[in-house]
Amino acid sequence: MKVKKYLAKDMSEAMTKIRTELGQDAVILNSKRVETGGFLGFFTKKNIEVIAAIDPEVNAVRPEKKPLPTSSKTGKRQVVNQDRDTSKLSNDIKELKLLVKGMQQATSSGAAEDYPQLLEEYNTLLKDQELSNSFRMEVMKGLLKRWYREEGEKRSVDEVEQWVNDEIRQLIANHDFGCFNYSKKYLNVVGPTGVGKTTTIAKIAAKAVLHDGKKVAFITTDTFRIAAIEQLKTYAKILDVPVEVAYSMQDFKEALDRLDDYDFILVDSAGRNFRNPLYVEQLNDIIDFNEQMETHLVLAMTSKYRDMKKIIEQFQLIKINKFIFTKLDETDSIGAMVNVMLDFNIGGSYLATGQNVPDDLEEASAAKVIERLLRR
Repeated sequence: MKVKKYLAKDMSEAMTKIRTELGQDAVILNSKRVETGGFLGFFTKKNIEVIAAIDPEVNAVRPEKKPLPTSSKTGKRQVVNQDRDTSKLSNDIKELKLLVKGMQQATSSGAAEDYPQLLEEYNTLLKDQELSNSFRMEVMKGLLKRWYREEGEKRSVDEVEQWVNDEIRQLIANHDFGCFNYSKKYLNVVGPTGVGKTTTIAKIAAKAVLHDGKKVAFITTDTFRIAAIEQLKTYAKILDVPVEVAYSMQDFKEALDRLDDYDFILVDSAGRNFRNPLYVEQLNDIIDFNEQMETHLVLAMTSKYRDMKKIIEQFQLIKINKFIFTKLDETDSIGAMVNVMLDFNIGGSYLATGQNVPDDLEEASAAKVIERLLRR
């Protein structure tokens, strides 16, 4: 294994030197920014230091030569040379192991990564958006490959941004996006207190009535907060739709019977402390989760990511089909939205961007998630 250190003004120049001397099969082991020259700390030049390696056996595999069975001086010299070669190879392997170990330690400790300037801007952007390190590194790994394979330094900013778009889209490509499509009759909206659940239900109902021409009704199981029932009744009066209140499973089934001729029924469940497992268990006692029902969990983008994960884990006692993300207008970072979808393999249905009913509600899609994620 041949390992060599190179000093260049940028990665492009370093790659040219490496390919010229070591060939196309060379592997970059490490790179970092260094300052050289100058006097008393002034007039220094910023360069990049790259450590690369090549296995000589990649280009040519030589047949093993057996030492000649002779006691001549020539035979002794051959044995000595072979010992030296073996020793050198052993030292090279040790050096390579130390380099790899150092790289692993640097990565695990969160040491600064080194990317071409334009890619570094996107790396910083994804950090600011609080995209998790593992997903961010996956995106940057794909970008770095394209940068050197497709001569990124010659590409426009728009072309590179399309690369970023493509890499993020690959992460979330298999997730189910889109609003409730009426293939089922009931939409159960659940979530902790304070996430804007009832307002979101009103927005979905208004869209169904005003834009899709559906005959809509409400059922609320939120009997713990009188204000919540009154708020839903206010929206129902504006939209001219009925509201049923269910205190038990029997009440819920009777409400379904009375609303049997309606096209679309929205269920507003109680917004209580998600840390209490009894809350989620009580949902199972009141609501009939059948094949005609979808359940969407409401998450506020102003929540901490670790709290979002705990909310989702708590609600996994019931099947969550999609997420609804609210309060996007109250935060500058939406990386947590991508994190939870990837961590739990669940897509999104709606993006709520304000309090106005029904205007501040968008259908979730991969394109809209990426657009908001890359918004500078």
